[in-house]
Amino acid sequence: MSIEVEHLTKSYKIKKRSIRDNSIKYLVAKKYSFATAVNDISFTIQTGDIVGFIGANGAGKSTTIKMLTGILTPDKGTISVNGLNFNENRKEIMRKIGVVFGQRSVLCWDIPVIESFKLFKDMYRIPENIYNENIEIFSDILNLSEFMFKPPRLLSLGQRMKADLAAALLHNPEVLFLDEPTIGIDVLAKAKIRDFICKMNHIKKTTIILTTHDISDIESLCQKMLIIDKGTLLYNGTLDELKSKYNSIHNEVLFQKDQMNNSLEQIIRNIYEGECL
Repeated sequence: MSIEVEHLTKSYKIKKRSIRDNSIKYLVAKKYSFATAVNDISFTIQTGDIVGFIGANGAGKSTTIKMLTGILTPDKGTISVNGLNFNENRKEIMRKIGVVFGQRSVLCWDIPVIESFKLFKDMYRIPENIYNENIEIFSDILNLSEFMFKPPRLLSLGQRMKADLAAALLHNPEVLFLDEPTIGIDVLAKAKIRDFICKMNHIKKTTIILTTHDISDIESLCQKMLIIDKGTLLYNGTLDELKSKYNSIHNEVLFQKDQMNNSLEQIIRNIYEGECL
């Protein structure tokens, strides 16, 4: 499933108040300012791509993802998912996407994970054969049998993230949005989750948009990158193109520095500091 974003813009209305303001006067005559979270960005994601969407805290990542998933409405611009838009085809689009927010579980906290899966099966009207097939695949890759009959409140963070990933993919979504899926997780669990994401992309051709602060996630999973800062899109392209472009600009300098300066993390840091691109 392809995603086309054109001139996407979103601002937030913020109340202004000085410590000198009289409380009654403030209530009667409130003042506002506007903060632009996303500023006229455009990009295209092709079917089957795994795209890393990165930026500093407050750069506009979460706002963009919320607009792409229909949670927020953009002030300007358009979002097209396989030619469909949220204004006219909201329900149809929602059936085709899955979302995992690393800090917020979609699982019912006090009932076994398998019962949450059955709930999603009914919500998405998943045929019995597809549901059983997916449970088998997910159990094999993620070892769900170890904790599937326990409630999420008794699971480790890594186990809960595995369960959330499985829940998001039960209905075979064509697009999967992952917001910090490996945050706070140990090395072995991260490796399992990354392996699972790669296999689902390969087996089901799922288009995946990944936001993360872990550069190793990007290097392990993504073919393409979107870099955003202060609401503006700084880079849209492949990892190889980014490194090649950076090296051509800083060729002489790189030979004089430690090899770590040529790492993706260093390149991205320099982009934020305005040293290239």
